[in-house]
Amino acid sequence: MSQDKSEVPVVPLHFDPKIMEGLGKPIRNVGFKVFRYDPAKGEGVRYSEYQVPIFRGTTVLDALLYIKEKLDPSLSIRYSCRMAVCGSCGMVINGKEMLACKTQVENLGGDTVVVRPMNNMPVTRDLVSDFEVFFQKHRSVLPYIVREDVDLNLNREYIQKPEEVIEFLMFSNCIKCGLCYSACPTNAMDESFLGPQAMAQAYRYIADTRDGAQQQRMEVLDASHGLWNCHFAGSCSDVCPKGVDPAFALQELKTLAIRKAGTLKKKRPAPNVAQVREYIPEK
Repeated sequence: MSQDKSEVPVVPLHFDPKIMEGLGKPIRNVGFKVFRYDPAKGEGVRYSEYQVPIFRGTTVLDALLYIKEKLDPSLSIRYSCRMAVCGSCGMVINGKEMLACKTQVENLGGDTVVVRPMNNMPVTRDLVSDFEVFFQKHRSVLPYIVREDVDLNLNREYIQKPEEVIEFLMFSNCIKCGLCYSACPTNAMDESFLGPQAMAQAYRYIADTRDGAQQQRMEVLDASHGLWNCHFAGSCSDVCPKGVDPAFALQELKTLAIRKAGTLKKKRPAPNVAQVREYIPEK
């Protein structure tokens, strides 16, 4: 038998003051020293300083948006998802490459946060970097599955074992934020160096059993400004916000490059599945 709603006792809610602390009022003010550059005005590089109220959970992106909305609308930044998925808000924070939306101000410590655009890329304006060359290098390694029989099997899947997926799964988590490219000391010295992001993505597809373009990619990698220019500093893996290890991929690619004449020629693309996808009718 259902209970009369009028008879249900009302229990007052009690909140722990410690939990509420910092949610309704700022914890403290933090100074932000932000890189500024406007090529349209012919201005040189300078830094602008601001005081930003910080709440519990405030990220660097939150602080920059506060500056733009409340203090200085001329500040230029790039952002999108605010969930560390799109990679748009990559920048150098207190000397290290980070995603602004993922970095909490309180975790940085200190009373001042220094923010500047990423290294090894031209600056469009303020904290916005130009990714044109970065994506040119990314495209040069054929970052997609290549098969000779793709036109014949457009409506079929390809067999792949779980252990085969594990070989490249980590590298498929790359969000192309450019942080590894910015942190790479070789990129700083050699503008034509492919960079850790492009080469890690090349390994992602070379390790994929569904792919058949291993030789083409190795021709790009095993060349001037390619694999052998990497000095294995490990900075790329250290700054990746998604746990990708480009340094490991580069070492694996070097091994493949040494023995590619025998290993890669023996590799065959995975066979297609006999069953047709349910949502694509059989021709």
